[in-house]
Amino acid sequence: MTILIITGIALLLLIGSILTYNQLVKKRNLMKEGWSGIDVYLKKRYDLIPNLIETVKGYATHEQQLMENITRLRNNAIQSSNKSEKILAETGLTQSVGQLMILAENYPDLKANTNFQQLQSQLETIESEIEMSRRYYNGTVRENNILIESFPSNLLAAAFNFQQGSFFEIQRPEERENQKASF
Repeated sequence: MTILIITGIALLLLIGSILTYNQLVKKRNLMKEGWSGIDVYLKKRYDLIPNLIETVKGYATHEQQLMENITRLRNNAIQSSNKSEKILAETGLTQSVGQLMILAENYPDLKANTNFQQLQSQLETIESEIEMSRRYYNGTVRENNILIESFPSNLLAAAFNFQQGSFFEIQRPEERENQKASF
C-alpha cells in the first residue's frame, strides 16, 4: 500500500513537471514569435526610410544632419547583434523619424508631393503594426516572466535554464517627453 501511494505521488509529480516544462517551452516560443513579428515590421521600416530620406532631401537640403542621423541610426539598428541593442537603436530611430515628419510640416511643396504622401502613409501603417507587435511581444514576455518567477514552475525554469525576456520599452527618460520641433 505504501509503495502504491509513493508511486502515485511520484507519478503526479512527474506529470506536473512535464506539464510545467511544456508550458515554459510554449511561453518561450511565443516570446520568440512575438520578437520575430517585430523584426519583420522593423525590416519593412528599414527598407522605407532610405526612400523617405531621398524624397525629403530635395526639399530640405539644410537639414542634412537629421538625415545623416537617421541613416546612422537605421544602420545601427540593422547591425544590432542582440535584442537589447536593437531596442535601444530602435528607440532613437523612431524619435528621429518622428522629427523628420515634423520637419515636413515646414515644406508645403514636400507635403504636397505624392511620393512623400505615399511614403508617409506607408510609414504610419508600419509604425502602427510595430506598435501592435510590441504590445503582443511585451504580453508574451510578461506571461513568460510570470511563469519563470512563480512557484513551483520557477524550480523547473532554473533547472532547465529558462531565461526571463526583456520588455520592448522606451529606454531613455527624455524620450517619454513630447518632442518639440526646432528649425
